[in-house]
Amino acid sequence: MTRKTKWWLWGLGLVLAVLAVAAAAVAVLMPSNEELARQAEARLEEALGVKVTIGSLRWIAFPMPAVVLQDVATVQPQPLTARRMTAFVHWQPLLDKVLSVESVEVDGVVVPQLSLRAFERKNGDASGKTDAADTAGADPAAPAGIRLASIPLETFRFTDLTWISRRGIPVVYEGEIEFDEGWRPRHAQVRRPGITPATQLTATRQGSEDRWKLDVAVGGGTAAGEMRLATSARGVMRATGELLPRNIEIASAVQAFNRRPVVSGRGSGSTALDATGNNVAQLARSLHTRTQFTFAPAMVLRFDLDKAVKSFGKEHAGQTPLESLTGQLDTQNTGQGMIFTYTDLKAKSGAFSASGNVVIFNRKIEARGAVDLVDGVIGVPIQVTGSLDKPDVSVPKGSIAGAVIGTAILPGIGTAIGARLGALFGDGPDVPATPPPAQQTTPRPATPRAP
Repeated sequence: MTRKTKWWLWGLGLVLAVLAVAAAAVAVLMPSNEELARQAEARLEEALGVKVTIGSLRWIAFPMPAVVLQDVATVQPQPLTARRMTAFVHWQPLLDKVLSVESVEVDGVVVPQLSLRAFERKNGDASGKTDAADTAGADPAAPAGIRLASIPLETFRFTDLTWISRRGIPVVYEGEIEFDEGWRPRHAQVRRPGITPATQLTATRQGSEDRWKLDVAVGGGTAAGEMRLATSARGVMRATGELLPRNIEIASAVQAFNRRPVVSGRGSGSTALDATGNNVAQLARSLHTRTQFTFAPAMVLRFDLDKAVKSFGKEHAGQTPLESLTGQLDTQNTGQGMIFTYTDLKAKSGAFSASGNVVIFNRKIEARGAVDLVDGVIGVPIQVTGSLDKPDVSVPKGSIAGAVIGTAILPGIGTAIGARLGALFGDGPDVPATPPPAQQTTPRPATPRAP
């Protein structure tokens, strides 16, 4: 098995291991459901490297062969669980000892992000090494005497799948994936059920190339683009792509994934993505995106710049209305979380303007900059640090140059706020306050250029 095909198999290892047990059962004249359940547990543990328990397993022979598993769980502090898994198998290939699955349907799955490390250790370490069975070309999903069809699984469907982030935030998804040979998705769609406006990603393969057309609906807007996958002679994969976000309401988009927005407003822009790794887990951990964005108008939520300047940072609860907000957002995934870096921020509102840089990592913020009057009378440097939930805001009194806040120079700052955040965030941090450990689990991708 080549690395190029292995990364899809890794993602579906649990499903295929169960199906392999079902196929083996037919080959040996169908043992009891209890025996099949114990065989499935053993094979799943072998394939995944983590002990697995199965509440019940039923084999259905007619009208179409199917295996039904209920109450599946890994034995971990935060287990992966599945309420029900059903696989429908084609009859004719089974007679020739070939495993060909029409569809797999899973329901009620819970995936804690922090528990996935155990599977990464089994399927390849940070250096890209794999188990001896994989290196030798053995198929971890198929028992002795059983071969996989050229397309082992045609369709994978999931409902009520809950992803739990490393900070404990649950997000529910549903969707389906249709496969070509080599575990390449021919068509895939992932949705956030019950969310209005509709929030979903659709990927469609372009012919037989490793190239997919992307269509995103989120925040009442759209983002269309393309993703490509290339594999080097040494088996290192690189994913690249572009998206063009259009008319997206950013607060709605963030709330669709159970996060608290910091800005509201409709925006457009362009996004480039890049990731490098030896398997799908490393691709995900190395993902880097760069987005040029424009929001007009916009609103900074939970932060009143008027109050912050007038009180020298002692008070800042409220909101800041803006005529426009532009800048660049870089996201870099790491093994310890995602780093958000905002650069070249420019905001305008009434008689004020601003510009600067911000870094956010693990719910901590570092930002520096200045708020200036358009006529150049004054520049007020501001620094924001600490927790996002309770940031520390600093406005040096010495920077006011003899002015009295709230009287002659800044009488209307609340309705004329802007930010020249280049001074506000002027020598802004380019690393987070609490950076991730120095070791790199994957090669850092080259910085893509925005289209």
